[in-house]
Amino acid sequence: MADAAPAASATQPYPTYREAADAFAAHVNRGKARALEALGVEIVIGEREGARFRDAYSGRWYWNCHCNGGVFNLGHRHPRPLAALREALEHLDVGNHHLVSGWRARLGEQLAASTGGALPFAVFTPSGSEAVDVALRLARGLTGREGIVSAAGGFHGLAGLPLAASDPRWQEPFGAPPPGFTHVPYNDLEAMAAAVGPATAAVILESIPATLGFPAPAPGYLPGVAELAREAGALLILDEVQTGLGRTGTTWYWEQAGVVPDMLVTGKGLGAGLYPISAVLVPERVEAFFDAHPFAYVSSFGGAEIGCAVASAVMEMVAEPGFLARVRALGERFEAGLAGLPLRLRRYGMTMGLEFAEPEGGLAATRRLVDAGVFCVFAEHDHSVTQFKPPLTLSYEEADEIIAAVRAALA
Repeated sequence: MADAAPAASATQPYPTYREAADAFAAHVNRGKARALEALGVEIVIGEREGARFRDAYSGRWYWNCHCNGGVFNLGHRHPRPLAALREALEHLDVGNHHLVSGWRARLGEQLAASTGGALPFAVFTPSGSEAVDVALRLARGLTGREGIVSAAGGFHGLAGLPLAASDPRWQEPFGAPPPGFTHVPYNDLEAMAAAVGPATAAVILESIPATLGFPAPAPGYLPGVAELAREAGALLILDEVQTGLGRTGTTWYWEQAGVVPDMLVTGKGLGAGLYPISAVLVPERVEAFFDAHPFAYVSSFGGAEIGCAVASAVMEMVAEPGFLARVRALGERFEAGLAGLPLRLRRYGMTMGLEFAEPEGGLAATRRLVDAGVFCVFAEHDHSVTQFKPPLTLSYEEADEIIAAVRAALA
């Protein structure tokens, strides 16, 4: 693809980067605009297709190897969910949460099937943060307890209870957290055992914590946490907003870990980057809470019918024969292609962390990769790691092009 800059009016309302950045600083987030420019990331997404996006002003194409944490698992504007959205727009809107919805029912059925029937009910929300909030509130409502245990360095969202469950650094700018939250080191089963007790409502963990740089759960760690929680009468909530929907080579990572959670949170890629939709998947014993309190959680935009149509197309793709096998094959191709570089690869399917020996190596590598046309982001709580998550729908030729660019930048 040529790097000639597209017409500004095609994808952006401002004719120059400076005007766009100044307007963003004046009316959206001045601090973010300044921080991005200090990092040298003066990129505004314009045209986008498949695994790439083009800077609206320089005209340069970038491989999207962060995918906004998994929002673009299927790449940008994948034809199938895009077609589902266009068709839905001809007939639907967000719907009405006061009424039964066949669209929500259909998506709930697909999500239940993806868990082998282990989690047959879905509670729909507009965002991953709200889905985590619903899961934590359900745990408290079911157990009558307040305690929530999570991992230091974890991230579950920046609203309400999810903010308190995330690493404490995210809470600090807003003052003291609500009571009942405890943070323990990830992969430390002894610390978890000391924290979980009669006052614990739930343990919530990312199956593979993203902002910690995707450290592998130690053998037996997640089943061990599940056992500790259940012995204490608490629930295990797994946050697979980033690792779910085929990203690790199975539909859900917990399938590989050998543990079935009491609640599963999904989002990001569920809407294919086209419409925001998230969900909490729960078993019968959790769904029973709504028998007594059917309107305890309502959301005007949770499970919007337009979003359900998009998400159903996503679930169809993930469930197709060969989809997951191809994700695994792509991951193996990247592992082979990146061999010999001065890094350690943390890889689970197409969830990858590039770990460097230097404490700030991931930050430095992120800058070099962006300069080379490969967009990715360093791990917030481990700057030695660069998060590396290309789309799951790459062709093998595209994978090889990305590998070549990474090798040129990091060799």
